[in-house]
Formats: sequence, C-alpha cells, structure tokens
Amino acid sequence: MGKVLLVTGGSRGIGAACCRLGAREGYDVAVNYKGGKDKAEAVRAEVESSGRRALAVRADVTDEAAVERMLDEVEAGLGPVDAFVSNAGIIHASRPLMDMNPAEIRKVIEVDLTAHILCNRAVVRRMARSKGGRGGAIVNLSSMAASLYGAGGFVPYGAAKGGIDVLTMGLGREAAGDGIRVNGLRPGLIDTDMQNDTGVERRMERFGPGVPIGRGGTAEEVAECVLWLLSDKASYVTGTLFDVSGGR
Repeated sequence: MGKVLLVTGGSRGIGAACCRLGAREGYDVAVNYKGGKDKAEAVRAEVESSGRRALAVRADVTDEAAVERMLDEVEAGLGPVDAFVSNAGIIHASRPLMDMNPAEIRKVIEVDLTAHILCNRAVVRRMARSKGGRGGAIVNLSSMAASLYGAGGFVPYGAAKGGIDVLTMGLGREAAGDGIRVNGLRPGLIDTDMQNDTGVERRMERFGPGVPIGRGGTAEEVAECVLWLLSDKASYVTGTLFDVSGGR
C-alpha cells in the first residue's frame, strides 16, 4: 500500500497539480475542497487513472471540527496521512489597505493563516511519533507576497503569508524530534485561476515579462518543488522556505 498524500484546496491550481503529480510519484491522494465538487471529482478521477487510490473530501479548513472530520475520513478511506500540503487559500481584490473593510481583512487572515495553523496542528498531532504516529512531511504554501510585504494592493494577503512563513520555520524546528519535516514554498507570479480574483486585468501578460526569468510560472513547476520536499530526497530539510519565483 502506498503512502497517503492530503492536499487542501486540491481541486484547482497548484493544489490540483500537486494531486496529479503526487499520484505519478506513487501516493494515494485525498483531494480536499470546500466548493467546486465537480472539479475535485475530476482531479480524483485523474489520480485514479494513474493507478492510485483517491478520495475527494469536502471540508472547510477554517473550521477545527471539520478539519478533524476530514482527517478521520482520509484515514478511514486511505490510511494515515504521510504527506500533507497546506495549500487552500484566497486572495482579495487589489486595493490599498486604507480602502479595505474589516470583514474582508478578517476573511483573508482566517483562510490564509488561521486555517493553515489549525491544519498543521491537527496533522502534526496525528503524525507525531510521541503520540503513536509514524512521522511525515508537511509543505505549507506561502507566497512571495510575504517577502514583498504585499505592497501595491495586497498588504493583508502578504501579512497572512508572512504568518505562514513563521509557522513553517517554528513548527519545522518544534516537530523535528517527532519525525515530522515542515517546509514552505513561496510561489511568485504563477498562472492559476487565482490571478483572476485580484481584479487586475491581464496580470500574467502584464507582469510576466518583468520577472527575471522572463515569464510567469506554472502550477506544475510549483508542484515539482512540493513533491521533492515531501520526498525522502529532502530528508535533511526542515524549517526552511523555498522561493519558486523565477528570480523575483
């Protein structure tokens, strides 16, 4: 029986790319989603077409009880989680902080930071050898917005992603003795559906040429880095952040 990979926000973009590549790398895959059941089921079918077992699991990862139910469902259907990708996230429309309403800010922090903390906590409790687990690996999806501070219209998003960086580096050190590696990826300008949620027209076309490598990246390029960090090839890597940004 293969190792089990759980990806939050696995129905589209970087999450879906991680699910597909994970299957090719030999994982059985749990595809988490909140909305978009049809897309999640399509990714599940792709995983199964690669010869691996798969589940599409609906859960709101901002809800602690829902996170626990998600892990229970994955364990019942596939087995204990060996590899976890904390990917689910949103972005707000680009605007100065002074023009954003508090409800919008709270939602971004809840989805893009609090949910990651809750998911990491729940997964570590089950992976920890001191609690009867068998260890594992976690990759948290941050963003280059953290190192760029979200300046230019994305300050709350950048602040949330900066929190993910601290979570990753702190938990990577804290959980290492329990056989758990925790690392983070900070993608730059990546061609996914989320670009449409920024309200910036033709964002990839406009800003891609300004990236040092000369273009935006793809979800598949990010997934390659994620799966390497989850693998035994990265066995001595933890509490570390990797930029996948074309030199930006």
